[in-house]
Amino acid sequence: MPRTTSRDGTTLAYERTGDGPALVLVDGALCHRAAGPARPLAALLRTAFTVYTYDRRGRGGSTDTAPYAAAREVEDLQAVIDRAGGRAHVYAMSSGGALALATAAAGPGITRLALYEPPFMAEAGEAARNKEYTARLADLLAAGRHGDAVELFMARVGIPAPAVAGLRTRPDWAALEAIAPTLAYDDALLGDGSVPRATAAAVTAPALVLAGGASPENVRIAARATAEALPAAGHRVLDGQTHDVHAEALAPVLAEHFGAR
Repeated sequence: MPRTTSRDGTTLAYERTGDGPALVLVDGALCHRAAGPARPLAALLRTAFTVYTYDRRGRGGSTDTAPYAAAREVEDLQAVIDRAGGRAHVYAMSSGGALALATAAAGPGITRLALYEPPFMAEAGEAARNKEYTARLADLLAAGRHGDAVELFMARVGIPAPAVAGLRTRPDWAALEAIAPTLAYDDALLGDGSVPRATAAAVTAPALVLAGGASPENVRIAARATAEALPAAGHRVLDGQTHDVHAEALAPVLAEHFGAR
């Protein structure tokens, strides 16, 4: 398994596939290469791009280094981009969008940017809910109640309680509990839940912000607000898609935005 090392010594596991301009995929909360949408999407994009998927710190095959800081995750993504040749297109899913935004604002390494439903939910009037979630998440993680922290997150993103109860009985629930501390990382990246407008204003790369037409209105509001905050961004809604966007619907849109030939 190829690896690269971030500035603070964290080892990042990654995969490379395909041929063409470099494209890095960034996961959202609770996802990594072996459990999430990156590999299926990479399989569809590999004919036009050299696609890099990686495990964010504290997940999958990557290590972690305390204490956490959002700036360290920016350095992680920059380290992957450096391994890809120093410049790359970047696609980020959900809360990974906050990480990609911060990285794009920090330097010229990201050549083109695409985000799918970055969950800046304060833009939809949910600042109080965000604050409550942050406090409760911190309490559960401090108490070592990792399963309850995962359940809290799932409830926050709209998964019905009976479905979560069923998930807790599955063998792979333990894997989610193992990476539950990284939920605090995503929460830190999202800040108060508002689009970080000063950060967005510093992004010079052409950008595209996507949302699913079947996603809840608050999610679509957040995506539109993100696009409006970026200096050079388009906004597009994918008909019939939800937050669990199908790779087959997403890949052609990304290929067009990233200039596939």
